[in-house]
Amino acid sequence: MPAARESLLEAAGAALSARPWPQVRMVDVAAAAGVSRQTLYNEFGGKAGLGRALVRREADRYLDGVDRVLSAPDRAAERLAAVAEWTVRTARAQPLVRALLTGAWDAGLPAAGRRAPGPGELARAVRDRAAAALTPGEGPQRCELAVRLALSYVIAPGEEPGPGELRGLLSAQTRTAGGR
Repeated sequence: MPAARESLLEAAGAALSARPWPQVRMVDVAAAAGVSRQTLYNEFGGKAGLGRALVRREADRYLDGVDRVLSAPDRAAERLAAVAEWTVRTARAQPLVRALLTGAWDAGLPAAGRRAPGPGELARAVRDRAAAALTPGEGPQRCELAVRLALSYVIAPGEEPGPGELRGLLSAQTRTAGGR
């Protein structure tokens, strides 16, 4: 039942955006998805299973976005900056992604479960994907720097980085490192 599963995850995501997870009711999720409560329970086993699947889906969507950004025909510095910008934007818009990236779970979110990636694992996945997508010789260090820079904006939010601000910061580091 892939269609029912996706409909249920969409409905659960919409419910979560409207209210804290403890207030999300299974009957409402099933009705919004157009399936029976029994179908929901058959698919996820219960609310905890639905929550874990929702968390996993958000992690996968975030990483899919990283892959899309990295597939752009831009130069490596632009792609790294775009990954950083994507990370900041997505974490600010999606509380589950922010929790996955920071490890800061509040009571209004579903529990991650053991199979959800932790912050370090997710950061390494982004770093490794970026390193694999860039020209040989770019090095995982620059990828790590881009990920850590983005996480600093997520963890200690301030003003939204302006267009090109992260690109400028990453380019400045590249020029400094290259000038040694």
